[in-house]
Amino acid sequence: MEEKTDKELYKEFLLGNNKSFEEIVIRHKDSIIYFIQRYTKSVDIAEDLAQDVFVYILMHKKNYRFEYSLKTYLYTIAKSKALNYIKREKRIVALDENQYEDLEELEEKVFKNERAENLKNAIQKLKLEYQNAIYLADIEELSYKEIGHILNKTSSSVKVLIYRARKALEKIILEEGYKYEN
Repeated sequence: MEEKTDKELYKEFLLGNNKSFEEIVIRHKDSIIYFIQRYTKSVDIAEDLAQDVFVYILMHKKNYRFEYSLKTYLYTIAKSKALNYIKREKRIVALDENQYEDLEELEEKVFKNERAENLKNAIQKLKLEYQNAIYLADIEELSYKEIGHILNKTSSSVKVLIYRARKALEKIILEEGYKYEN
């Protein structure tokens, strides 16, 4: 049996199938949390905001327009929730020891081998805008158009941003001497 696409699941959800909504949450929860924690610097807060993203979907299920992928829509809401949180708090929360352990557990799901771990460390040294561009393009594999929609940039601006982010990442990798054997 073929796995249903996000859009198929969402259409079923619109027709009242709550199992389809649960499948959407299962598919995207961890990556949404990871994305939000880049802004908040706290896994606990990111988990709460990710839950808010899915509550928003439940409350405003008819707002989704099928012209963009569901993933793009989710990331757009996630970015908005994260920025609103930061504005409310007027500060970025620093990680305490407990949050760092939670972050490591979450990132272990995303980065499964040593090569990816080294790459993750290098990416974290980039400025936030570059981190997000690389994450959305290379890890989430979104199109320039989808990334532009999430980051409020044109496709050509996204291309330049990703190019610069990759060049900065390459510089860090060369300077730090990270190893990337397969």
